[in-house]
Amino acid sequence: MTEHFAQLMKQDFADLDSAVGSWKKLAGALTNTQTGSGRRVTGPLHRAGWTGTSASYGFDAMEATESKLGTGRTNAQLIATTLDTLNTKMQAAQRKLRAAVADAEAAGHTVRDDGWVEPKQAVDPKYHNDPDYADIQRDANSGLGGFRARIDAAVAEAESASNEGAEVLRQIDPFDLDKRYGGAHAQEDAARVAAFAGIDKKDIPDGTDPQRSADWWKGLDEEEQRLYLAAYPEQVGGLDGLPVTTRDQANRTVLDMRLNDYALREGSLGYHDRSSYRGLQAMKDRLDASDSAPEHKRLHLLGFSTEGDGRAIVAVGNPDKAAHTAVSVPGTDNQLENFTDSIGRAEKMQDAAGERTPGQGKDVAVIAWLDYDAPEVDGSVATPGRAEDDAETLRDFTHGLRVSHEGERTHMTVIGHSYGSTMVGTADSGGRGLDTDDMIVVGSPGLNVDRADQLTVSPDRLWVGAAPDDKVINWAADKTLGENPADPAFGGQQMYVDTSGHSGYWDDDSQSLANQGRIIAGKQPEGGPAS
Repeated sequence: MTEHFAQLMKQDFADLDSAVGSWKKLAGALTNTQTGSGRRVTGPLHRAGWTGTSASYGFDAMEATESKLGTGRTNAQLIATTLDTLNTKMQAAQRKLRAAVADAEAAGHTVRDDGWVEPKQAVDPKYHNDPDYADIQRDANSGLGGFRARIDAAVAEAESASNEGAEVLRQIDPFDLDKRYGGAHAQEDAARVAAFAGIDKKDIPDGTDPQRSADWWKGLDEEEQRLYLAAYPEQVGGLDGLPVTTRDQANRTVLDMRLNDYALREGSLGYHDRSSYRGLQAMKDRLDASDSAPEHKRLHLLGFSTEGDGRAIVAVGNPDKAAHTAVSVPGTDNQLENFTDSIGRAEKMQDAAGERTPGQGKDVAVIAWLDYDAPEVDGSVATPGRAEDDAETLRDFTHGLRVSHEGERTHMTVIGHSYGSTMVGTADSGGRGLDTDDMIVVGSPGLNVDRADQLTVSPDRLWVGAAPDDKVINWAADKTLGENPADPAFGGQQMYVDTSGHSGYWDDDSQSLANQGRIIAGKQPEGGPAS
């Protein structure tokens, strides 16, 4: 204890402060380099349509480099956080030690250079034969044990922090930079650093209340937010109510780790994992390609899962900043492997709306939302079960968009196609509703209600598009999923369409697509030629 007591009493933490600043600076440089690579190199090459064998090897090499940059950034941040936490804990122990020494000396005790607190003489020793001597000495030194205990505890606290910090630093593996497993190991490292810094996974909200999640996130300082993102990206990325950019960062981290895991096991993947691998890789390619696009055309990954047929949520543009936001819910046979088709539709709707807003699309965000188990062409498509299972999931999502939005309330439109219309109708007719300003349903077999006034959205803001030869409407409406919303008696508003079939509502240069754009932009749909 002698050596540690003296060191802690005199310790100057300026060098530790400097080291923390240096590691943070390095983390920032790695972040800028990784982001710059995506926006200036990888993204433009994806958008240019570079293909072939050279492209395949080239993209693999560039993605590996960007992955290593990301892991290096995480490691630098973790080292900075560990040193900063160690600094805080050591200084706290030093303050406790100095306070204990000061209090002991103020009480008349002498504290030796090795930290031992000497008893004080309350009575001249020559009177030690006085019958009251022992009692007087005992009373005078009644606090002696407390001072010694405080000093011992402060030194032990510093030793514990130092040892724990050293172990955390030792376990930040430099071989995390290997792309094949670096992300997962970096997350494990982050969890250890988070625990050292007092970050508890149990404090993450359960996700059932978007406002509570938003308040929790806003209550964290930047360092705490970075730790949660590094240590628990999957939990953070799934919280409705958090900023879109935060969820995107978290979910892209998880996406990279999942792809790395599949790549490592590629030769032994079963059918389900191969399908998930293809879907995730296709989605990542679309995300990477958008990194160099104008800000309003960039994609944001708000969630994904490989369970079952897979789920995904991708926003075209940033709904937190958009004046007009749309949520598009696809229907039957949509899954992770073909989710890029839903992204393509969202991009078309953003363009159609942008042509009719002052910002020319810069003020519009459209979200492809497949966070439910869309039915296959089997018995499940004839019942509302799949929609009812995830109705609250969709409600949480749209309410979360309201919570995270910046500035004036965004004009929101929810769009459902095919069984996706059953999903949005079920969600809006129950609980808190979807809090949407407009609703568009196309190719609908039913909204799981019998009248428009059973929805939360106003009947005069429910727009129903139905192609005359849409087989889903003609064969399935008025049966097991509610009355036909295209029937005027249902009480909704008819939206003119000029397309054919069940999936033609987004045909280029069509009035069907133009009218959806008008509604998303907060305008009335029109009939006749597209304008």
